[in-house]
Amino acid sequence: MKRWLKLAAGAAALTLATAGCAGSGGGDTASGSGGSDGGTLTVWLMDGSAPDSLTGALNKEFEAAHAGVKVNYQIQPWNGIQQKLTTALASDTPPDVIEVGNTQTPAFASDEVLTDLSADVNSLNGAQWLAGLKASGEFNGKTYGVPFYAANREVLYRKDMFAQAGITAPPTSNAEWLDDIAKLKAKFGSDKDFQPLYLPGQYWYTLLSFIWDNGGDVAQAQGKGFKSTLDSAGAKAGLEFYKQLVDASGTTAPKDNDEATPQQAGIYGGGKVAMFIGTPGEVATAAKTDPSITDKTGAFPIPSKTAGQTAPVFLGGSNLVIPLNSKHADLAKDYLKLLTSTKYMSQLAAAGYVPGTSTDTSALDKDPLGGVMAKASKNGRAVPTSPKWGEVEAGQNPLKDMLTAYLTGKKSIDQATADANAALDKIIGG
Repeated sequence: MKRWLKLAAGAAALTLATAGCAGSGGGDTASGSGGSDGGTLTVWLMDGSAPDSLTGALNKEFEAAHAGVKVNYQIQPWNGIQQKLTTALASDTPPDVIEVGNTQTPAFASDEVLTDLSADVNSLNGAQWLAGLKASGEFNGKTYGVPFYAANREVLYRKDMFAQAGITAPPTSNAEWLDDIAKLKAKFGSDKDFQPLYLPGQYWYTLLSFIWDNGGDVAQAQGKGFKSTLDSAGAKAGLEFYKQLVDASGTTAPKDNDEATPQQAGIYGGGKVAMFIGTPGEVATAAKTDPSITDKTGAFPIPSKTAGQTAPVFLGGSNLVIPLNSKHADLAKDYLKLLTSTKYMSQLAAAGYVPGTSTDTSALDKDPLGGVMAKASKNGRAVPTSPKWGEVEAGQNPLKDMLTAYLTGKKSIDQATADANAALDKIIGG
């Protein structure tokens, strides 16, 4: 899952303006995908997105149902993909179906290089679309992206440490979570290196859960832009709870860096951490340090302030789009209809992803960690669908600055949120 996270959860979404207007930059990027033969459907999916067994069967079934049509299926590497997508989408002969990151979709839609699929939602299995990903494929009231797959964060924990601390079941509310942190500290606190919860100071994806859980949001649509809402009561409450967790756990994670620096899974693998917030795939990274940690690890959804509920989670993942200049748009829609059917989405779930267009997660539910992720995804959400959101993630992220300023005491909560709000407005406000 780390492969797609490079794009879907953190990459900058460069605008197509840098590549010129449509038709100016195709070159050889989409060779073979034009209308000269009239019978070739070119599909670009990313490396690691779908198992070969799935795409092999899918393409065979599609060709059998469309006499004379061949699928030119291409796996694209992550390295350099942003520029390749930019060039392809601006050309006269783009691929016919492309996978793009969910935070990229609004940027491409705003540059008017994607096909409007609003009238096709029902025929593309729209009734089964995962709500959080559905929102990421919308721009200015129209639908441009079809949900493909997603992943989200959960709390990964040491089952053996919980048992030794007398914790018989995972917490189901914020209050219980804080109580369990206190129990873990009481049991293992004599070890100065022990941390009940490893929580970096700039883990803004986690902050989103707390903001949303308290009724706040990052920004709200306003006209053709967005109005930042980081100074709202709900956003402040989410930030306050983040600090509560940091203070209660006594985590030694840096307050001026995120979960990737240092890599939090590696810290967890060291054996001195009882919990961290991450994706199931991070346990495999931790196991490189301690192979036994896989069997010792359990998971539970990020708790809510309301007992028995779970906090909303950020859904990172991919959408499927049809370029505006596709010469085979109708065939492309047929391909998407087949790919998003329960038959193939179930296979995607078996590969460890939350399927974006099916309510059937039974294959994923068989995995203890994946099943928790799938459950939490039902309460998933997307970041604001601003075409400029890539600048937020790739640049001086106001949410990260806000977290560090408040957690270190350099700014009060009112000042930290006001400054972050103003900075975010400068990026996505227009």
